Amino acid sequence: MPIVDHATRLITCKLVYYGPGRSGKTTNLTYLHSALPHEQVGSLTSLATRRDRTLFFDYLPVDLGTVGAYRVRFQLYTVPGQPYYRAIRQLVLQGADGVAFVADSQSHRWEDNIESLQDMHANLAEHGVDARALPIVMQYNKQDLPSSLAASVAELSVALNFRAVPEFAADALTGVGVFDTLRSLGMRVLRRLGADDGTAAGQRAAAAMRTPLHVPAINAVVTTSGAAA
Repeated sequence: MPIVDHATRLITCKLVYYGPGRSGKTTNLTYLHSALPHEQVGSLTSLATRRDRTLFFDYLPVDLGTVGAYRVRFQLYTVPGQPYYRAIRQLVLQGADGVAFVADSQSHRWEDNIESLQDMHANLAEHGVDARALPIVMQYNKQDLPSSLAASVAELSVALNFRAVPEFAADALTGVGVFDTLRSLGMRVLRRLGADDGTAAGQRAAAAMRTPLHVPAINAVVTTSGAAA
């Protein structure tokens, strides 16, 4: 669960972007890094092969600033999608507070999406995590492609979203659906914190996230108006 440091009034959440290779996980982080003000994001760390495919992971810290009485920080990670990096995916997934599953909408990646989703559930089980209790959202990337090349959101939803979690159509290259995905996942993680943390301070920290936010860049990531979380 998120780390709540009551002494420093800091909430730290680990969010992992999961999915098959080249589905757009790194592209999500790259867009966030370029779109958010530099004072809110740290360096985007990518460990990739010579072919620019993620080898180990990507890492991007996002500081939402002070919300209520607490500062909120998201630590965003991606996992390598290639099948032979399963051990690395297990390692990166450990301790995740929430997962964004990034599916590749291209029709020829259908089986890759299903295998990756099964792999995610198996790795969570290895860590003793019940996927039904973990905040998860689905992103169907590359929806900008013509229907002759890409499956529809409805088709992908039937095949992948059997738990009826929040789902978003996306084109991560242009940013469509990127903030919606992060906003929804972040709010689900923080709401779970408010429900699970038995301390009054922890509940106040989560309640602070429901107060109105006034910084435009933060509003792009987290809204408290009740929309699509």
